[in-house]
Amino acid sequence: MSTNVDCHSSPVKTAFRLLTDEERQTSLHRAMAHWDKRQDIWVFGYGSLVWRPEFDFLEQRLAQLHGYHRALCLWSRVNRGTPEQPGLVFGLEAGGSCRGMAYKVAASAAHATLEALWRREMVSGVYTPKWLNCRTAQGNINALIFTMNNKTHGYVGDLTKEKLITIVQSAHGRYGPCTEYVLETAHALRSAGIHDTKLEAIVRQLRDVAPNLPLNKNE
Repeated sequence: MSTNVDCHSSPVKTAFRLLTDEERQTSLHRAMAHWDKRQDIWVFGYGSLVWRPEFDFLEQRLAQLHGYHRALCLWSRVNRGTPEQPGLVFGLEAGGSCRGMAYKVAASAAHATLEALWRREMVSGVYTPKWLNCRTAQGNINALIFTMNNKTHGYVGDLTKEKLITIVQSAHGRYGPCTEYVLETAHALRSAGIHDTKLEAIVRQLRDVAPNLPLNKNE
């Protein structure tokens, strides 16, 4: 983990830049260079994709990815925060393992689905899309996964628990409050039978500070 506290434990406003349409298209084409256009594809979700995939799929499976773990390690300056007051969203950091949801997308819909996913997930290029092996009860799959690029200024390094909670409580972006994002993710994982010990500890801390928080936005 980087020891550059200025770049990682505090957001750097001047470093934030949205990708251009051309840059996103280049990234998408690079990620899909191996695809033969006849095969269905798998997409692995570990955060908001678990409860808000926003695309059609043929099948979904609980899946386990080894080599990465879920963490609130990404500054959100658009969706769950602003450049002036960024929030935190989940990324996949190297090390450990992560259980999430894998979605099978039909070959005929893959291109349009991934273009929409790139507009949603590759806003500022903080993720590195990779094709990685995941375990499922029905067998192994190779899935598209958005992993954290910890060399960007979007990456969050060492945060105290107190600072993390303060950031989550304070931030609000175009998709709503950061607190809602964290609670929705915890609720979706719990409903799917996925127990994330670290996330549940964060939820408990949020409730200690604000006991009337609903379990999710529908309550």
